[in-house]
Amino acid sequence: MGDRLRNPLLLAAAILAAIGAAVLYGMLARVHAVGAPPPAISRLKLAEKPLAVPGVAFTDAKGGRHILSQFKGRYVLLNLWATWCTPCVEELPALAQLQSEVPEITVVAVNVGRATPAETAAFLKVHKAARLAVYDDTDVALVRAFKAYGLPLSVLIDPESREIGRAEGPGDWNAPEAVTWFRALVAHKQE
Repeated sequence: MGDRLRNPLLLAAAILAAIGAAVLYGMLARVHAVGAPPPAISRLKLAEKPLAVPGVAFTDAKGGRHILSQFKGRYVLLNLWATWCTPCVEELPALAQLQSEVPEITVVAVNVGRATPAETAAFLKVHKAARLAVYDDTDVALVRAFKAYGLPLSVLIDPESREIGRAEGPGDWNAPEAVTWFRALVAHKQE
């Protein structure tokens, strides 16, 4: 009787594992199906397999705490930046424009410096990025969790709250070819 019971259980486990793998890699296949990121955002390297996103908290302009899984159901481009980082500051307007051009992508630009929310908001306004929501991580928990060895760091997160790509260094996020790529990514999700 044990062998008869074991075989159906093994078969069921194998089927469940196959279904899980299909779902897991199906989401990643979507990002790979739209092709490699264009030259404007060539630093964005797609992951071979999705990675769990850490549950680290950061704050908004009103002091509310957030974690990345709260954005589940949407593509997110997490950008870690600091006021003292020249390439970070230079790409902020491009990130704001990407958010406007492709509103289905949520750009979560998090200041990892020691600024207050009011200082971050003022900084974004001065640097033509006031369309971005104000997020701060004054204890640099996101930097540690994502092992950011340099700034800016941008992480592409899928609707299942998993990292599917990462760009170390700046990108031309609002270049026409980048906007087209992100639109294709979002459109492919809806298929």
